[in-house]
Amino acid sequence: MLQGTYPILPVFPAVGGNEGVGEVVEVGWKVTSLRPGDWVIPWDAGFGTWRTEAVCEADDLLQVPKDIPLLGAATIGVNPCTAYRMLQDFVTLKPGATVIQNGSNSAVGQAVIQIAAALGVKTINIIRDRPNRQELEEELKLMGADFVITEEELQCLGLDNLIQELPKPILGLNCVGGRSGGLVLSSLCDGATLVTYGGMAKKPLQIPAKSLIFKNITLQGFWMTQWKRNNSQDVMQLQTMVTSVCGLMKSGQLQPPQCVQVPFHHYSQAIQATIQAHQRKHVLLM
Repeated sequence: MLQGTYPILPVFPAVGGNEGVGEVVEVGWKVTSLRPGDWVIPWDAGFGTWRTEAVCEADDLLQVPKDIPLLGAATIGVNPCTAYRMLQDFVTLKPGATVIQNGSNSAVGQAVIQIAAALGVKTINIIRDRPNRQELEEELKLMGADFVITEEELQCLGLDNLIQELPKPILGLNCVGGRSGGLVLSSLCDGATLVTYGGMAKKPLQIPAKSLIFKNITLQGFWMTQWKRNNSQDVMQLQTMVTSVCGLMKSGQLQPPQCVQVPFHHYSQAIQATIQAHQRKHVLLM
């Protein structure tokens, strides 16, 4: 959104920030859904969370419980909800089924690993090779990842030679595109679905014709913002989703993402970090 390439652009002057948690300090006399002291998050993108105070409509907000970690509440509205919806909405995932994803160490990828584990679903997680590959692999396995492999290993050896213990994936999640997305696609079983929700490589998704012709792979896209807007008239459905994800966090099945917490006056450092490779999610502290 800051770079001006996001499908939603604010009207200037504008406040940055799509995610965050706030505490209600005052409500209008007709408001019955919220009360002072409640924790809330905005449901729509472009709310502008990089500020200390806001005046808004009660319908702009969703309540989150106060017995989950503050960092979890601040980051739950986009990435964990994206993971939750993709695991719920595209194929029926029974315990023992397999999902494969790239960008596995991203905030969404971490959530996919943990929510899938809670559902009894196995995950194959692709990462880019890096100096601390072993450390990252151990982190992801502690979250519940079944297998962690690099793009290079998958390219050279193929999924069948790397992993024989699991059924072939019925669902693929792609946030990278380019060669990496093509590797996810090629690893799917017949009749599977590939969901693309990002394009971090900024390269077109490589789609082998045989995957469509002979394997009947379904290609889908997902955008959390659009899903929320499509369901904006059903606040209960939005609240139910957030409550379900918060329940996973409360039970310990979903941990807040690995984040770097940055004092607000150092915001420029956090912004610079977002365009550098192998960075964790940065959270501004007001």
